[in-house]
Amino acid sequence: MIDAKRFARLATCTACLFVVACTTYRGTGDMGLVVERERGRVHVVEHSTNTRLATVSGMGDLSHASAVYSRDQRYAFVFGRDGGLTKVDLLRGRIVKRSVQAGNSIGGAVSQDGTVVAVSNYEPGGVRLFDAQTLDMIMDIPAAAADGSLSKVVGLVDAPGDRFVFSLYDAGEIWIADVGDRSNPIITRFPDVGRLPYDALLTPDGRFYIAGLFGEDGLALLDLWHPDGGVRRIMDNYGRGDEKLPVYKMPHLEGWAMSGRLAFVPAVGRHEVLVIDSKDWTEKGRIPVHGQPVFVMAQPAGRQVWVNFALPENDTVQIIDTETLEIVHTLRPGPAVLHMEFTPRGERVWLSVRDDDRVAVYDTNSFERVAQLDVHKPSGIFFSSRATRIGL
Repeated sequence: MIDAKRFARLATCTACLFVVACTTYRGTGDMGLVVERERGRVHVVEHSTNTRLATVSGMGDLSHASAVYSRDQRYAFVFGRDGGLTKVDLLRGRIVKRSVQAGNSIGGAVSQDGTVVAVSNYEPGGVRLFDAQTLDMIMDIPAAAADGSLSKVVGLVDAPGDRFVFSLYDAGEIWIADVGDRSNPIITRFPDVGRLPYDALLTPDGRFYIAGLFGEDGLALLDLWHPDGGVRRIMDNYGRGDEKLPVYKMPHLEGWAMSGRLAFVPAVGRHEVLVIDSKDWTEKGRIPVHGQPVFVMAQPAGRQVWVNFALPENDTVQIIDTETLEIVHTLRPGPAVLHMEFTPRGERVWLSVRDDDRVAVYDTNSFERVAQLDVHKPSGIFFSSRATRIGL
């Protein structure tokens, strides 16, 4: 026979535990990181309420840091300029493990199955692969040019089929690393793609890898559905006949924009955004903008493209309508707008305003500022929703 008093006590305890659990546990889909570049720390933030949840210190040199996420969106992998690879637990707001794996790293990616973290390195050059759970190194892929010298690696992205694609800055090559068999990775090399590929992007469907060329006008395109076709040049000599301008900051192609079949790409050293028809990868138009574009990013709905700029115009952000190809609004959030990040459905955008020591949050419909956070010298902003996107 059940003791009624004992049952009541157990029920009460269970209810208490349920309440505690409900007030303690939460999802991570609306969380992310803001990088504080000079203090070697990141802030864990939530974009539903525009708040800071935690601060994580001890991250090393974050002067050019970037972050990617585990497939469950709980853990961030932060790549530091000092070669540091740091795994951060968003829910607990702390470092899980940190490894200085090279002398100078420039970014990374997570494999399609979520088990491998790849890091691209300037020093000593090459790509290193790590177990996503333990951060133990699995393999080292030296980026050796034809003459045996090691090259800086840039433009590393994850691609379908547990592949990583990256560019060799010094060697002018693009490589595909198929890591499906961890003990026997398959490397496919594409030489002579152009001079000094400085960054690259992957189209949202995971099909086309496009590298920008700093040493010459043009882009190098590789169709990952048909890699046997090799790399071909697109937008060749788009600045031909024009006076070369000094490049104050290299544009970031990973922050490019895609709306329908149109691609919006920053022109190197020019006050223009290039519009490319992805059906045949030919130029459709050019949009004159305020300065040299750095990030050209599409709002998730695809109707807007937001552009920030290099010095000396880096206090300004312009918004392009992707239907009319016209600038519809200009904002001046403050000095040194370094990075932009949209919330997953695009109703708001977060901007890092480095020289004002703050992050500003704008409504993408009204263009009004709705919130701000005080952050010392903020740079990169990375939301956990990136975990669900190919090539980021």
